[in-house]
Amino acid sequence: MTVVLVILGAAFGAPLRYLTDRLVQRRHDSVFPWGTFVVNVSGSALLGFLAALPSGHLAPGTVIGTAFCGAFTTYSTFGYETVRLIEDRSYLFGAMNALMSIVAGLGAAYTGMALAQAITG
Repeated sequence: MTVVLVILGAAFGAPLRYLTDRLVQRRHDSVFPWGTFVVNVSGSALLGFLAALPSGHLAPGTVIGTAFCGAFTTYSTFGYETVRLIEDRSYLFGAMNALMSIVAGLGAAYTGMALAQAITG
C-alpha cells in the first residue's frame, strides 16, 4: 500500500508542479523564476503541515507528504535556474532567488508546522 501511495503522490505532484510553474511564470514578465519559487515555498508549507500532524490524524501523511511534495517541489530546478541567472549576469536576481527561496521555504515550513499544531491542539 505504501508504494501505491508514493506512486499516486508523485503522479499528482509532478504534473501539478509543471502546471503551477507555467501558470505563475506566464503572469510575470521577469527573468526571476517565480513559478519555481511558488511551488517550492507552497510545497514547503504543505510538507511542514503534514509532518507536524500528530500520528493518527493522517496516518499516511509522511508518505503522501514525501511523495507528493517531493514531486511537486524541485530543488534541481531551483539550482539550475539560480546558476542560469548568474551565467546570464543577472547577479541580483540570482542572489535574490537563492536567498528568498531558502528564507521563504524555511518560513513556510515553520508556518505549516505551526498551523498543524494550532489545529490539532
